[in-house]
Amino acid sequence: MAAEPQPKALTRKPLLLNKVEGSQEVVNMAAIVPKEDGVISVSEDRTVRVWLKRDSGQYWPSIYHAMPSPCSCMSFNPETRRLSIGLDNGTISEFILSEDYNKMTLVKSYQAHQSRVMMILFVLEMEWVLSTGQDKHFTWHCSESGQRLGGYRTSAGACGLQFDVETRHVFFGDHSGQVTILKLEQESCSLVTTFKGHTGGVTALCWDPIQRVLFSGSSDHSIIMWDIGGRKGTAIELQGHNDKVQSLSYAHHTRQLISCGADGGIVVWNMDVERQETPEWLDSDSCQKCDQPFFWNFKQMWDSKKIGLRQHHCRKCGKAVCGKCSSKRSSIPLMGFEFEVRVCDSCHESITDEERAPTATFHDSKHNIVHVHFDATRGWLLTSGTDKVIKVGQGGCSSS
Repeated sequence: MAAEPQPKALTRKPLLLNKVEGSQEVVNMAAIVPKEDGVISVSEDRTVRVWLKRDSGQYWPSIYHAMPSPCSCMSFNPETRRLSIGLDNGTISEFILSEDYNKMTLVKSYQAHQSRVMMILFVLEMEWVLSTGQDKHFTWHCSESGQRLGGYRTSAGACGLQFDVETRHVFFGDHSGQVTILKLEQESCSLVTTFKGHTGGVTALCWDPIQRVLFSGSSDHSIIMWDIGGRKGTAIELQGHNDKVQSLSYAHHTRQLISCGADGGIVVWNMDVERQETPEWLDSDSCQKCDQPFFWNFKQMWDSKKIGLRQHHCRKCGKAVCGKCSSKRSSIPLMGFEFEVRVCDSCHESITDEERAPTATFHDSKHNIVHVHFDATRGWLLTSGTDKVIKVGQGGCSSS
């Protein structure tokens, strides 16, 4: 019996294997077909395409199917070859792909939303189709009967969507920056909690069912790791993008988080390190290092005959400090700051070279990425972007 392929870790710069071109509009989502040299893509140009690698080494469409409305998202289940496609008109259409990936057969359609479907998840264990839409609704349907089982109104249009089979908890993030957790039953749901840590809308979610942590990416350029299973309320920030984070993927075998953004950056985060929570910013009317008054502290300014200073905060200790006492910059990777940030002078002296060692690797995809998919068994990385191009790369991998 052949040995199972071992998961691969991203260790070096991804090597571009192929560009898949031919879409007329943005490729909103694409996925590598497991155990095949193939890619499934859905595009704003209303097409669903299955690309198979030919003897020439190029990908050519074995399936080209036009939908009645732009294709906004998809979910593919390799075991059943069930392809669920979300459309701009609120419909979800389900197809079964043939074994040779040369034919797709429509099974059913759901009128799931009143406007654009933002995310879909097909949960084989529950036979559920979960979805979020721009109509500010989360819904779930029975994939066998096509019947709508329930819905929940969100505070804003929801993007990210994840589900934990063990606890039946669903997670979704919305444009207000809030993450909501619901407990789903067959035909009802109950609110577990909501939490907010982003200053911009949530654009992507990723769930690690082993460590029981949730990652949320945002238009505020940051990622937050929420410790759901530890029940400690820990939220750790990851700062590694210069523009909005648009897609996340997690390889739980190697504990690597892959984030992609509108800046074209692919960041691979090593989550197998002991990370530190960023401190709360402290309030003060004067610098907590030199006691110089801040510009709103009129009494101390008058008493000391000194001009008030602008307030800053040290990212390491959280103290309120003036510019003179925080003139240094440093990266603090274990706190998620891969870029240099403001720190007070005493914290700067205390940070060792070892603590400055990066915990992430950075790569330039040279296109605005809207979606990423990682095949851990082969170490293949797929990105799709606003330039209508799908890129398939070898992740510069080694066996884990």
